[in-house]
Amino acid sequence: MFENLVISGIYKEQYQQSLNIIDKASFDKKVAKVKGKTAGKIVIKEYPTSSAGSANFRHLLQELKLKKNFIPDIIYIDYLNICCSSRIKPGANVNSYSYIKSIAEELRGLAVETDVPIVSATQTTRSGYSNSDVELTDTSESFGLPATADFMFALITNEELEGLNQILVKQLKNRYADPSANKRFVLGVDRAKMRLYDAEQSAQGDITDSGQNTPPVNTFGNRERRKDFGGLKV
Repeated sequence: MFENLVISGIYKEQYQQSLNIIDKASFDKKVAKVKGKTAGKIVIKEYPTSSAGSANFRHLLQELKLKKNFIPDIIYIDYLNICCSSRIKPGANVNSYSYIKSIAEELRGLAVETDVPIVSATQTTRSGYSNSDVELTDTSESFGLPATADFMFALITNEELEGLNQILVKQLKNRYADPSANKRFVLGVDRAKMRLYDAEQSAQGDITDSGQNTPPVNTFGNRERRKDFGGLKV
């Protein structure tokens, strides 16, 4: 697991509501129990909506490194569409496609600069919200976001999956590996604790076009190599 983690949060109402139902002693006991099982550190920084961008995150990372000698292994941003652009001034007459694409490019540049992966979330369009087979074209506001991202996946649910306490993961884009391999798979979900866990392998068997049982075929290795190119005509 990652030892160091940075989360840039905007709103955490669901977490605050869950904290209000337990007393401080019980909360401290739960925190101590989790802390005893982990060796890493987590830093959470909250910003007002649409007021933080790549420049703010870069400053935060530099400050953590200088003052606390803290270098994160991964950064989570919640969420990209309500960040601000460091290149486009607030109130500028620009469409959502260009603005969201600019934010995505800046965050990707920050990830390359710091050599730290950045993970964020976005929403689907209205048609994609009820779609059981989400595609890249269902990305809301700007298609410039999936055009910039290196890896994207969709979390899909329906009544049947909810009854099984599962959620379907579908790869939409992958620049690091073949996206058709393990294209679809399910994870177990405990919504009361906001926790994901590995589902049994038997749960993966009924998924159509999962790409888990069909290894890629290498046709290049079966071709005979030509040793004599004398017969080639130029």
